[in-house]
Amino acid sequence: MSDMDIVEVEPQLVIGMRRTGKYEQIAVMLPELFQYTFDKGIEITGGPIFVCHEAGEEEAMKADAEGTADVEVAIPIAKNVEDTDKVKCYELPGGKMVKTIHKGPYEDCGPTYQELFAWIAEKGLTITGPTREIYLNDPAEVPPEEILTEIYAPVD
Repeated sequence: MSDMDIVEVEPQLVIGMRRTGKYEQIAVMLPELFQYTFDKGIEITGGPIFVCHEAGEEEAMKADAEGTADVEVAIPIAKNVEDTDKVKCYELPGGKMVKTIHKGPYEDCGPTYQELFAWIAEKGLTITGPTREIYLNDPAEVPPEEILTEIYAPVD
């Protein structure tokens, strides 16, 4: 069982990309986004983020299988930058969220999400928006079993 906490998350200024397709695109989109920030000299202030717009595991799995998933990635930045046709600068909303940490490969996050959703239901809370993952370390630098992912679900 993962530890669950209710936390207040501050809104974050981010630079992000959003596409429709399969979740495997995250592995392509994040390096593209990092390359853009490096090329433009944009100051990064936090770890990369994936925003999941599908509601629940079943909807997410179906969207991924059909290639219709709403895939959004973002990186927190220090100050506003100009939008392009591929990259947008915006504020990622904050608010009351349930937070947990998954340790291990990204593809093994399913049980952690199930625990998160069960805990939220048990507490009588309702998910009010997209869940998000914040990647705390680099899978190129740590073994798969050491990967750390913070998972947040906005609640009411």
